[in-house]
Amino acid sequence: MNAEKFKAYNARSIANSPYWPKIPDDVKDALGTVSRVLPFRTNEYVLRELIDWDRVPDDPVFRLTFPHPDMLPPEDHRRLRELLSDPSNDAASANYIDMLRHRMNPHPAGQMTHNVPTLDGRPLPGLQHKYRETVLFFPAAGQTCHAYCTFCFRWPQFIGAEDMKFNARESDELSLYLTRHPEVTDVLVTGGDPMVMNADSLTGYIEPLLKIPHLQNIRIGTKSVSYWPQRFVTDKDADAVMRLFERVVAHGKNLSIMAHYNHPAELRPALAQQAVKRITSTGATVRMQSPIVRHINDSAGSWQELWTTGVRLGAIPYYMFIERDTGPQRYFELPLVEAYEIFKAAYQRVSGLSRTVRGPSMSTLYGKVLVDGVATIANEKVFVLQFLQARDSDWVRKPFFAKFDPEAVWFDDLQPAFGAPAFFFQHKGEPASRKPIYLHRESQSEQPLTLAS
Repeated sequence: MNAEKFKAYNARSIANSPYWPKIPDDVKDALGTVSRVLPFRTNEYVLRELIDWDRVPDDPVFRLTFPHPDMLPPEDHRRLRELLSDPSNDAASANYIDMLRHRMNPHPAGQMTHNVPTLDGRPLPGLQHKYRETVLFFPAAGQTCHAYCTFCFRWPQFIGAEDMKFNARESDELSLYLTRHPEVTDVLVTGGDPMVMNADSLTGYIEPLLKIPHLQNIRIGTKSVSYWPQRFVTDKDADAVMRLFERVVAHGKNLSIMAHYNHPAELRPALAQQAVKRITSTGATVRMQSPIVRHINDSAGSWQELWTTGVRLGAIPYYMFIERDTGPQRYFELPLVEAYEIFKAAYQRVSGLSRTVRGPSMSTLYGKVLVDGVATIANEKVFVLQFLQARDSDWVRKPFFAKFDPEAVWFDDLQPAFGAPAFFFQHKGEPASRKPIYLHRESQSEQPLTLAS
């Protein structure tokens, strides 16, 4: 199979593509306005193979990759268009764009305030350590993607604002931090997308991890399996990437490719299926995860096809997430009860091999909160919740309950059930955003701080 050269498009160069005449006028307008606030990038493979242009603008991958006017509130969109129409307003436009970005909660779940660890008294901005056994690593060379998802909660990584980025220039500090924290068993290499790096750069970050004996699992978070499967099949260094994966497995480490698939259309091309098979042939595993988002995958049928196709190819259904409270959340959000009903309906239609999936799950300040059901207890209708992962491991798998709210879309919308003043892990009466939790210090003897009074 001949190698295809990667060709990306941004908000300006897309007008030079053969697909420009097929794009609706309101989306063309959004490329000039919304993309000034939120990032836009796509590529030839996505445009040619994943979008059904006869269904535009309602094609799910088109919604997934192109900005739409409703991603900004109407008044904000109107004001931004007004400012951008006059070049003399450049400074005012920049200030307005900056204001809109900061209003969009660019770093949800305490990423900047609670998750950054320290080494010898210095913060390590390219790392996050939210859960005891897991560290996230953001290599500087992996701070982009082959194409961007319009809902992405990591959108601040792509807008050029240095104060909003996580990135590490090299891996020495990661290795040193890990040697001082033997409780860490898992490293997630993420971004952006680490698979935008060439094989040599990726190797430079991964191979030092093989020397750390207590590290058991290396994860790579990537959308390339969908947006550029050539990375694993026909790119000039695709074979070198496969050999790297084999070395990781040969060293006794589990290598998990955390594959972001948002719609089954992304797994239908033969090349995308070949990418999964090549990855798993190295001994690595592929785990499938995605948020459930309106306009893209808000149907049980989409999830059923995604999970069953993945299992057939050797991938493991892993997570259905709730869209995070950041960026254009209101464009994509679904009520929690609707997300739960879609998950339940899809789960009921698949065999046990697909029921490895967990969800719908919210990645909150406190941890991953699972919406486990809706029930009536003591004459009160409630959401049944539990932590799948938490800042304090004692919270994990401990059921708790919230008042049923048919309009709630995120954890912050929920209230404790049965008249309780707070959830069991919260300080009573104290706003969630002010809770000091899980300080990552250098002493291995120190334990996470509990939120409960």
